[in-house]
Amino acid sequence: MNKGVSLKKNFIMNAILTMSTFIFPLITFPYVSRVLTPAGTGKVSFATSVVSYFAMFAQLGIPTYGIRACAKVRDNKEELSRTVQELLIINLVISVLVYVVFFASLAVVPKFAEQKTLLVIVSSTIIFNTIGMEYLYKGLEQYSYITIRSIVFKIIAFIGTFLLIHSESDYLFYGILNIFAASASNVFNFFHAHRYVQIRPVGHYNFRRHLRAVMVFFAMSCATTVYTNLDNVMLGFMTSDVEVGYYNAAVKIQYILKSIVTSLGTVLLPRASYYVSTGKMDEFKRITKKAINFVFVCAFPMMVYFILFAKEGILFLSGSDYMGAVLPMQVIMPTLLLVGLSNVMGVQILVPLGEEKIVLYSVIAGAVTDLVINWLTIPFWKSSGASFGTVCAELVVLVYQFMVLRKMGIDQTFKNIHYKSLVLSVAVGSVFALFAKRITLFSGSVMLHSFVVLAVSATIFFGIYALIQTLMKEPMVLEIEDTVFKKLKLR
Repeated sequence: MNKGVSLKKNFIMNAILTMSTFIFPLITFPYVSRVLTPAGTGKVSFATSVVSYFAMFAQLGIPTYGIRACAKVRDNKEELSRTVQELLIINLVISVLVYVVFFASLAVVPKFAEQKTLLVIVSSTIIFNTIGMEYLYKGLEQYSYITIRSIVFKIIAFIGTFLLIHSESDYLFYGILNIFAASASNVFNFFHAHRYVQIRPVGHYNFRRHLRAVMVFFAMSCATTVYTNLDNVMLGFMTSDVEVGYYNAAVKIQYILKSIVTSLGTVLLPRASYYVSTGKMDEFKRITKKAINFVFVCAFPMMVYFILFAKEGILFLSGSDYMGAVLPMQVIMPTLLLVGLSNVMGVQILVPLGEEKIVLYSVIAGAVTDLVINWLTIPFWKSSGASFGTVCAELVVLVYQFMVLRKMGIDQTFKNIHYKSLVLSVAVGSVFALFAKRITLFSGSVMLHSFVVLAVSATIFFGIYALIQTLMKEPMVLEIEDTVFKKLKLR
């Protein structure tokens, strides 16, 4: 198999998957946010964040570790089957224990008791994630299957959104549809797995060989979950559902953009692990350099654009009731670049090399930073304080990983980035986009006016950005354009 072609196909399929994650919320969230109001969306966001902690314990870091473990033995079906069965058994046992603790907490925590039904609904993600064995499909680089399956269930959830959500009291349906879109397809994963692994027990299990690495990945997952979901939880306890709703509106846009930035790193993990296990270090270094360049070329312009047009983004997606989300969105946008880089250095470089402990330490440092900053700023700045805490946490993670990887020469890769062309193209694009914003006139609803401003300004901003990058011969942009033109010629 041609590895280069396969990798491009995987990236394209994962990009389609990422765009589906962008398109469906783009269509449904403006409707949902207006119907449910900030309080309704805040309830669902709070419940999702709470359950994420229980899901974190149930998964034990297996989703990430499993990708590496499956990728290393993907050429041996019996060993792959044994690995998958071992991980599934470990996952099922821990999930049962987690559910016991979860239902006990519903009885003793007053805040949880208030939303007992919603929390139980959202908790179904625990069992869905366990039986889904997503790590198997990612380890085998089956991104076409993952993408098609995910889009089908997103379409069903999309239709259900407009059929079931009509008033503020329908937030339970919103929770159900979120779980359905994200996790229900894992049932098909379970029954589809027989195509790649043996269903019957293969025997000679060795659970102990996974435990050390799984616990490291689990600790890493704990720290990551803390500072990615801690904001919603702390806002829920320290402020109100409305502030959680504001923060959720800001983070939803950031999450969509972040998924695009990290999409390449996602498909590179199994390939990087395979290269390391087979000693192809030159190939490993090549895709690493390309990934870092991709992050800069992709994340930097999106970060600047959505800082400048945060107001229009919030008005279009959520409405005027969410104006309190504009500043939190502007504050949190630098995480696009920070997370993109730390994702490459951590997930694509350190994890395949077996240095997940370094990733763990960096994430723990980030979690502690997030906790302290949130505690200091949320009482005064509320949702904006939570955004600031997340930015500080991601910066700490990035700096820690960079300092460690300097010994491996990672700083040379950063020196090869064409910073001048990036800054110039973004600066010129910003000037023309802001000018277009001032002269764009449209008489209509706030939502339609915001959409027109976003459509016009984005076309100008990213069009100028791509043009200048092309003229200055940015390698990543030229490669993307070359791939697109070849596809068009074939058609």
